[in-house]
Amino acid sequence: MADEIILSAPRLTQAIEAIVKKGGSNAREAGLVASNLVEANLKGHDSHGVGMIPRYIDSLLEGGLVANQSPKIVLDTGTMLRMDGQQGYGQVIGHDAMNLAIERAKQHGLCISGLYNAHHIGRIGAWAEQALAEGFVSIHFVNVISRPIVAPWGGGDGRFGTNPVCIAIPRAKGDPIILDFATSRIAQGKTRVAHNQGKALPEGIIIDDKGEPTTNPRYTVVPPFGAILPFGEHKGYGLALIAELLGGALTGGETGRIPYQGKKRVFNGMLSILIDPERMGTAQHFQNEIEAFLKWLNESPVPADFDKLRI
Repeated sequence: MADEIILSAPRLTQAIEAIVKKGGSNAREAGLVASNLVEANLKGHDSHGVGMIPRYIDSLLEGGLVANQSPKIVLDTGTMLRMDGQQGYGQVIGHDAMNLAIERAKQHGLCISGLYNAHHIGRIGAWAEQALAEGFVSIHFVNVISRPIVAPWGGGDGRFGTNPVCIAIPRAKGDPIILDFATSRIAQGKTRVAHNQGKALPEGIIIDDKGEPTTNPRYTVVPPFGAILPFGEHKGYGLALIAELLGGALTGGETGRIPYQGKKRVFNGMLSILIDPERMGTAQHFQNEIEAFLKWLNESPVPADFDKLRI
């Protein structure tokens, strides 16, 4: 048996669309979910790609995920929006919520958007890219309501989700700058990929169910569960805490303080800040300084074990 099966992206997208439609979704929803998941695979993030579909199906069947939902605006002050994701597919809720925030940023130069109760919104960089397409800086803090999978610094079991943080900066003369990462040492989906492939993880990434270091990814996938460690010890832990409180509590959603009950649902809260550099009055200066700084940055000598600096 072959170790890999290679599918064309259009064929895979079509297959995922068919699965999502079978769950009751309309054509638009199925298309947005499928294209978002396949795009994650194509960008090299299999943890956020089509491998999520079995989890979505389980969540749909147990009632955690609800088909054909839209973000419901519960607060609108012009520059501030707060939206209930109504347990809808995050690929749709995230897309539509960002469109609403983008429209407000166009009007006012700024939008602070709080989204809560959305099912798994996937790769946060996708929403940053949506804002970048309109020339906006965007900042995102996200919490995860599911099985707590990340240990606090100094702790011995899971108390957080992977709580991603994402910041995006547009560039006029090159690819945009996107910082998008889990506050854990590794995304939970990447441990699932390693487990499915029968591969060990590097040392210092996870702990087992007794709080001891291990390289076996099964402790983050099947019981008895261990936990992933935060990146950078207290620094990743601190960012995870901030993302929990801003993405979960400030938006009007929940924080992950309820013991795991075996449910397959994955809910996200996301606080997003969109800024229009034009309305800030610094757009040209901003771009000039970006290019000048990146030029200076890239003049740093590169050690032999690096091929180049990366932005």
